Amino acid sequence: MLRNLLQGAGFITVMSLALAGCQPAERIEVLSGPTMGSTYTIKYVANSTTPAADAAGVAVQEILDEVDRQMSTWRTDSDLSRFNRLPAGSCRQMPAAVIGLVSYAQQLSASTDGQFDITAGPLLKLWGFDANSRQQQVPTDEQIGQALAQTGYQHLHISGEQLCKDKDLQLDLSSVAAGYAVDRIAARFAETGLSSYMIEVTGELYAVGKKPDGSPWRIGIELPAEGPLTASRIVEIDGLAVNTSGDYRNYFEQDGVRFSHVINARSGKPVTHRVAAVTVIDSSTLVADALGTVLLLLGLEDGMQYSVEHDVAAMFVERNGDNFVVHYSPRFISDFPEGE
Repeated sequence: MLRNLLQGAGFITVMSLALAGCQPAERIEVLSGPTMGSTYTIKYVANSTTPAADAAGVAVQEILDEVDRQMSTWRTDSDLSRFNRLPAGSCRQMPAAVIGLVSYAQQLSASTDGQFDITAGPLLKLWGFDANSRQQQVPTDEQIGQALAQTGYQHLHISGEQLCKDKDLQLDLSSVAAGYAVDRIAARFAETGLSSYMIEVTGELYAVGKKPDGSPWRIGIELPAEGPLTASRIVEIDGLAVNTSGDYRNYFEQDGVRFSHVINARSGKPVTHRVAAVTVIDSSTLVADALGTVLLLLGLEDGMQYSVEHDVAAMFVERNGDNFVVHYSPRFISDFPEGE
């Protein structure tokens, strides 16, 4: 769930990581702080021509605050929360960013036959996976049917600058908002002359350029684990975003059966396939963010087919007893060959 970006008094932590001596020609500046119920960390290569860390921090905070005002489901005065409180048959003028994200989400819903759905909040709440849930338990089929009756992307429509709903729908943009925020920050950095940086917001990551020593930004793709994580692949990224979505952190067990927070909005139940995590690499953080969720919902067979049809660079991690088996889409293999 999108929470108030800065709960309580907001702040940004700024650090300068000098590689040698005092204020070298190039150095890494680090910005960090709380956001969306989690955190963000940004590293950028600074020199005499780039913005000061304080100015860069202000630019980042402006974007995060705007996303919060528009898309938070935690704060009651956000544009999205105001829309969610409207009754069935209502329309409301919404910010262009919200309209754009809803439109993209609708396309993903259609392409997955409704398995991905930003109106699935009642199902998450029913299973105990929303931010306010205190108990996780398996609901009855009747309860699932009642929750499904409160969902449905088909009942959400865009009319110009207005968002309309035929049902009393509750929207949640958490599957796309963080990726969108990263892309916004990257665009702002480009406008201000920054050309080498790594942005991470709630786990959504984008990097471009090189470090001061000329080395690339390297990202470790980790295998799922209950304890310490182990890197399965290390990839070099430049102008690319990385998202990993998994079911191994948010789940419960009942009568020996595992139920994860990854809920198929068409069936109203958690997925039952053996895929534990999916990593997507794309030039857009928004796309990587959304498709990570989509492919995790679809599972290995359907997810791989989707990756082939849509030319997605994806890595699937499948459970095999106590071990994991890794599968790569053709685009991943071609873009990130082993040993490079």
